[in-house]
Amino acid sequence: MAMPQRFGRTKNIAKRSKKHLEEALYDRLFKKGGSDVSVRQQLNQFLKSKKRVFKWEVGDTLKKLRNRKLYYPALKLSENMEKRGMNKTVSDQAIHLDLVAKVRGIDAAENYFVDLPETSKNHLTYGSLLNCYCKELMTEKAEALLEKMKELNLGFSSMPFNSLMTLYAKTGHPEKIPAIIQEMKASSIMPDSYTYNVWMRALAAVNDISGAERVIEEMKRDGRVAADWTTFSNLASIYVEAGLFEKAERALKELENRNAHRDLSAYQFLITLYGQTGNLSEVYRIWRSLRLAFPKTANISYLNMIQVLVNLKDLPGAEKCFKEWESGCATYDIRVTNVMIGAYAKEGRLENAEELKERARRRGADPNAKTWEIFSDYYLRNGDMKLAVDCLEKAIDTGRGDGGKWVPSSETIRTFMRHFEQEKDVDGAEGFLEILKKAVDDLGVEVFEPLIRTYAAAGRPSPVMLRRLKMEKVEVSEASKKLLEAICVE
Repeated sequence: MAMPQRFGRTKNIAKRSKKHLEEALYDRLFKKGGSDVSVRQQLNQFLKSKKRVFKWEVGDTLKKLRNRKLYYPALKLSENMEKRGMNKTVSDQAIHLDLVAKVRGIDAAENYFVDLPETSKNHLTYGSLLNCYCKELMTEKAEALLEKMKELNLGFSSMPFNSLMTLYAKTGHPEKIPAIIQEMKASSIMPDSYTYNVWMRALAAVNDISGAERVIEEMKRDGRVAADWTTFSNLASIYVEAGLFEKAERALKELENRNAHRDLSAYQFLITLYGQTGNLSEVYRIWRSLRLAFPKTANISYLNMIQVLVNLKDLPGAEKCFKEWESGCATYDIRVTNVMIGAYAKEGRLENAEELKERARRRGADPNAKTWEIFSDYYLRNGDMKLAVDCLEKAIDTGRGDGGKWVPSSETIRTFMRHFEQEKDVDGAEGFLEILKKAVDDLGVEVFEPLIRTYAAAGRPSPVMLRRLKMEKVEVSEASKKLLEAICVE
């Protein structure tokens, strides 16, 4: 079915024909809430209905889905609209490439790029692929692609350089960033606020706080890029990490002054950063400002505020804020509940944590993997291994909200295995491994070495252990090899 094209930004849904969806596409997808499951269900219903929508609202919906990290439904929508005849611009193809990488992996994204017509291979699609490489920390491929872009003399903006600088920052090579800045200057490529922020971060990473301050001064002298609230949020964060709280609070005052448009994210950064300086009174002051600016306060804002109060050990304040949220929330968000469950668990108040979990369930918010992880950690700290393992298994079985696997941290796995070794509990260790296999494809040496030690400590033979190690392609230490000689007997 042909997809009607509309490139203007007129959004009068009321004037559409009966062949069109009767409401805005984004509203339809989020009709039953913002969870991945409900959005997928609504998307499937829309696609089955064969109702038409305009191109502008598809683009708008894709943007909002990506902002919420709902990449699978975004990709499905993009693919189905193309099948219906919606023409993709090169900008649309660049976005589609990014979605393919996030959902199906970098190989699929490369194949999509290769299959694009040559006319679509410009700075947008090359830049999108470069950004994918940078997100995946694939340094060699990213550097090679940027060189290719230079050879092709593609029109450059700051974006590909920003992506590469972010890659260097994440891979522990902030010392490479100043050279990128110099290259941009030599090529007359105008930096943007993101460029300056990454540059400041790179200097802070090598403890050059005065260098980060000089970047702000250069930004002011240059005059082409105005320092916005994100610049001062970045500077305040640098000061906080360096323990320079007075300077951090001065930067936060500047951040507040720059937030003329009342950006929600700015308020949330202010609350978080004032929390990190330990200034509880300023946290509450900014919270009051946020509530005035946004009377219909979003779940994410309550989540942030309650987390900050918990971190500052203001549990009565967190409880009061939670009750306020709970009494007025349109959608009961398990993430907000988890913050309070975690706070109660940390305080040893298991009954309060359990009661909250059940209250959330009654309000339609089932425990997610994080909920079960909190309870597993509680039982682990208190030595109740059976319940700790049970909760960990529930976390794995629940999985992540986006449909992916939930994997316990390496530290959690080590703690469990250390316990089984100390207790000489071979059956417990083997049962734990069976649960882990649901989430982890390759168990690795950090699991098998303590398992071998557990068998040895218990005096239990395991004739098949060598075969298991070969199948899992695990190479153990010399000390473990000696223990294997003792346990691998017929």
